Amino acid sequence: MARLDYSAPGVYIEEVNRGSRAIEGISTAIAGFVGFTEDVRNGAEVFKPILVTNWSQYLKYFARPNSDGYTDFNAYLPHAVNGYFLNGGGRCWIVSIGTQLPGTPKPTALEPATVKINSRGNRASLIFNLRPEQAIGGPIEILVSDGSPRPLPEGTEGEAPANTGEYFTLQIRRGEDILEQYENLTMNSEVQPQVGNYAMAALRNSMYVTVVEASQAGRPLARRPVNGQYELAPPIIPSTPDRFARDVEGLRDDRTGVRGLFEIDEITMIACPDLMRGYEAGLMTLEQVHGIMELMISMCEGSTSGDIPNPPNRMVLFDPPPDRVKPQEVVDWLNNFNRRSMFAALYYPWVKVANPRNAGRPILVPPCGHMMGVWGRIDETRGVHKAPANEVPRGVIGLGYDINFREQELLNPLGINCIRNFPNRGIRIWGARTLVEPEATEWRYISVRRLMSYIERSLELGTQWVVFEPNDAETWARVRRNVSVFLERIWREGALFGATAKQSYYVKCDAQINPPETRMLGRMYIEVGVCPVRPAEFVILRISQWDPSASEDAAA
Repeated sequence: MARLDYSAPGVYIEEVNRGSRAIEGISTAIAGFVGFTEDVRNGAEVFKPILVTNWSQYLKYFARPNSDGYTDFNAYLPHAVNGYFLNGGGRCWIVSIGTQLPGTPKPTALEPATVKINSRGNRASLIFNLRPEQAIGGPIEILVSDGSPRPLPEGTEGEAPANTGEYFTLQIRRGEDILEQYENLTMNSEVQPQVGNYAMAALRNSMYVTVVEASQAGRPLARRPVNGQYELAPPIIPSTPDRFARDVEGLRDDRTGVRGLFEIDEITMIACPDLMRGYEAGLMTLEQVHGIMELMISMCEGSTSGDIPNPPNRMVLFDPPPDRVKPQEVVDWLNNFNRRSMFAALYYPWVKVANPRNAGRPILVPPCGHMMGVWGRIDETRGVHKAPANEVPRGVIGLGYDINFREQELLNPLGINCIRNFPNRGIRIWGARTLVEPEATEWRYISVRRLMSYIERSLELGTQWVVFEPNDAETWARVRRNVSVFLERIWREGALFGATAKQSYYVKCDAQINPPETRMLGRMYIEVGVCPVRPAEFVILRISQWDPSASEDAAA
């Protein structure tokens, strides 16, 4: 780095950075889901988003122990998330809006406020229950670890008690805080006080839990609880029907619901499959469903315009209502919703998948989760500029309605992306449009909208170094190099149209667009123009009869 003063004679070495700073492309396929789950445990909280990277991790947070993760009331979120991962989706954030439909009777299954810890013989050893007065404090954790018998008092002669392996230590924690700790525990009810503590007698004084000994048969070593960390969470209180719509919407400051999901900067695509489950169950009217859909669109648009301080690179995926099965019904519903946006996409019809809770028999579910998984797969294998269409959605065994060519002629111009079943080609996604107004042709395609969002967000993050730099010609030149290198890279990947780089993009940052009056205000303007590739949605083969002899006569 150059020095600003040279006081003593000598030779000085300076390292000068002549190159441009590389702009790294952002992740484009990180999903956000809102819906019902079977359980909420291991640190996950109701209505608050949590990161999940695979199906096993989903089961850790949202399934009961040794469960398949689906629900007895056919919530759509588990099917959507599984379809997302099955189709190539990666990271996603999930907001659970409860473990049962509001207004339904409480399940007769084991309450989450109870945890059973097995012995080494895989039989129940201890059963812990959270004291009711502690439920408001949130979940606690029970940690079982190796222990030892009580050592002889200092100065006492004799042989120390043998460590038979039956002793253990038990901690009760909340977060990083140790609430209670019990040492020298054993399942031997006749243990001598100078050697150890009978676990049931010691834990009887706990302020946080009550404990039941599952069995007194067998040796203490065989009945010793297995080491591990066990969560004891208060019962999940379901939302009431009159509050359900507000809870789904959530609060930005509390990071809950749909609004909380929008506060996660890395999320780029969002869906709420159980909006339709709430509508089916009578928890929400169609107008309330439209209200949540409108909120999702408005937050995407507000982020782009700068009205909402969130990243401007989100899209939302919608599903038609379950009682709108035929094409004309979907068209009428969409006209009734009457909201258009380049940041929304709609897929139709619903898809059939296997339902593990019904012996693998088919169940119709919203297609949004499977579609977002395909988006992620295409981003990974081809790039965000490739339209996520003419692809096979994995895990789909049928469709809720078999669309034909004439029916798609009605749906496609309205931005309704069809999923169709083709003879000998299988089920394929046969649409790649946004829900933008028909006349806004420049934003007609999903791939164009997402490519522009990718470029905008990448440039926003990749030019942060410019802030507080001198607003002069040298900085302008570095900015032009910086941005041009990034755009040339994505042009070479096939994301921009043009035989040469100059035909594909331009970058302008000079005195013409940064005159003295704007520099006085501390502003630097960078103008970027790109020519995105668009999908070949209509392939026209022009065929005619050709007479080669007539052509030769004409040439002569």
